Amino acid sequence: MKKIVVLILLLINFTAAATSEHQIGSPQQSLEQALLAEKGKVVYIDFWASWCGPCVKSFPWMNKIQQQYKEQGFTVISINLDADEANARLFLQENPASFAVIYDNKGTIAKHFSIQGMPTSMLINRDGEIKYRHSGFFTGKTNQYEDEIKKLLGTTPTNHSNKTNRGNHESE
Repeated sequence: MKKIVVLILLLINFTAAATSEHQIGSPQQSLEQALLAEKGKVVYIDFWASWCGPCVKSFPWMNKIQQQYKEQGFTVISINLDADEANARLFLQENPASFAVIYDNKGTIAKHFSIQGMPTSMLINRDGEIKYRHSGFFTGKTNQYEDEIKKLLGTTPTNHSNKTNRGNHESE
C-alpha cells in the first residue's frame, strides 16, 4: 500500500509540474486517473507509436493477455506517442485495442519514464512498483512476458525454459 501511495504521489507531482503546459485532461492526468482506477491490480503499461513495426505484433498479444487475466486483477494501459493523433487512430482501426489508450502527443510521459525505443513496456505489481521493463517486443519472448505477469498475479508461471527471472531488467 505504501508503494502505491508513493507512485501516486510521484504522478501527482509529475502532473502538477506539467499543468502549466497542459489543460485539464492532459496525458499525465489521464494516466494518473487510469492508475487510480486500477489500484491493487497488476498493470502492463505499453508505450507505442503507429510507425512502430513491432507494435503491430504486440497488439494481438496484449489483447489476448488483457482478456485472459483481467478476472485475476490484470489490465493493460497503452500510451501512444504519435505527434498526430490521426495516425494513432488509423493504426487502431487496423489493430484494435481491447485496453485503454492514452494519447501523449508531446511525449511528456515518455520523457518522465526515459523511454528510449518503441514499444517499451513496464509491468507494475499490485503495490504500484515497476517490477519489469522491456524495450522492444519479441514474439519469441511472449512466454517470458506472460510468466512475469503470472508471477505478479500470484499464479504459478509455466516453466517454458531454464531461464531464471532477473527482476527489474530490460530485454534485448
